[in-house]
Parts: sequence; structure tokens; C-alpha cells
Amino acid sequence: MKKLLRVILLVCVLSMPGLSMAQLTIRFPSSDGLPITAEWYPVSDELPILLLCHQNGYSRGEYVETALKLNKYGFNCLAIDQRVGAEVNGIRNQTADSAGKQGLKPSFEDAEQDITSAINYLYQKYNKQIIVIGSSYSASLGLKIANGNPKILAVVAFSPGEYFADKDFLKKGMVGFSKPLLTISSRDESDAVKQLTEKTNSVLRIQYIPSDAGEHGSKVLWSDYQGHEEYWVVLMNFLDKLRFLD
Repeated sequence: MKKLLRVILLVCVLSMPGLSMAQLTIRFPSSDGLPITAEWYPVSDELPILLLCHQNGYSRGEYVETALKLNKYGFNCLAIDQRVGAEVNGIRNQTADSAGKQGLKPSFEDAEQDITSAINYLYQKYNKQIIVIGSSYSASLGLKIANGNPKILAVVAFSPGEYFADKDFLKKGMVGFSKPLLTISSRDESDAVKQLTEKTNSVLRIQYIPSDAGEHGSKVLWSDYQGHEEYWVVLMNFLDKLRFLD
């Protein structure tokens, strides 16, 4: 019955018209001084905090709709621009633009410091563990960063993989991983995701494989993606389970 009520509530949330939520563009430095541009979507300091990290070629705009829906469900969100990316949903990646102006040619690995700096920024400001949501290469970096990091409560990884010069980069970075973990990917990606995560020691570990072909990254949450409702139910059920973990 509780699960049914949760699904009914989620459907109501997803069907609500646009709510007026506070939203603020902020900037803070990465560990090497590069300015990180981010969008802060607050609800209440008493509620959980999600860090939202985009895929390659994208920006914080990957979550412009997703963050507002998460707000409605009771989560503060910080969507960041990493130094590897470009533009999506009409929103430029200002961190990547700043890196370009400085003559930097960053790799996926270089963006790790941006995600880590965002975690440190949030933890210092709110003194609570962060839930990291990553998409594609940032999902992989999120998993590596979360491993053994007391500032991180859990990870949601959309389409993680070995996207790096070292093809065992993530495998080595996840040795001993024990955080609660939800992985979501396309069906074609699911075998590789399983191999990456099946040896983790997570108390809560869920791999979701869609009933259809699925898609790469977190854009499966966008309302114009057919079947986005099922992904939202999976995500919200996982986040709800975190409330009952010690």
C-alpha cells in the first residue's frame, strides 16, 4: 500500500503545472581556481541535497527541468557546469567556456576536481551528506569520487562506463565501493554497467534496465522522452529508500 501511495504521489507531482521555485546562478572555484558556474535550486536547509552532474557536450541545462521536479519532491539541487561540456536546452556551459578562455584542453579526468569541489562547497555550507547524480562520464567520476568519501551519502549513475584514457580507470577507482547505488542505462549498456558494479559492497544496490531500448544518460527523465515516468518511479523509490538507511 505504501508503495502504491508513493507511485500515486509521484504521478501527481509529475503532472503538476510549473511551480514557482527559487533558482539562483552561483559561482565558486574549482580546486585549481577555475570558476565553476552552477544553478542552485533550494527548497529547505532541512531537506536532502542532490548534486547534479551533466554528460559530455552538455551543461547544467541537462537538469533545468529535472531539478524543478526534484524540488517538488523535497530535494535541494545544485546543477553544475563541469569543464568538459558545451550546451544543452539553450544553456551554455560557462565553466567549459572559462576553461577555453584560459587555453585549457581538459579531459574527462580533469573534470573530477570540479565535481569534488562542488561536493566540498555543499558540505561546508550545509554540513550534510550529498547525494550525487551523474550522467555518462560524470556518473563514472561520481562513483570514483564517492568511494570512501564520508561527504557522500549515495550515488545515482546514469550510463556509467570506462570513458577514459585508462580503460580500467573506473574499475580501479571503485575497488571497495560500499555506498548505496542506483544505476540506470540503456539495454545495450546494461551488461557493461553490471560488470562495473556487481562486485561492490553496497548495502543498497539497484540496477535498472528499461523495458524498451532506453537511452544514454539522464535525459530519460525529460518529459519529452517517451516512458520517462517509469524512470522517475525508479529514481524516487531509490531516494525514498535512503531515508531508512542508518
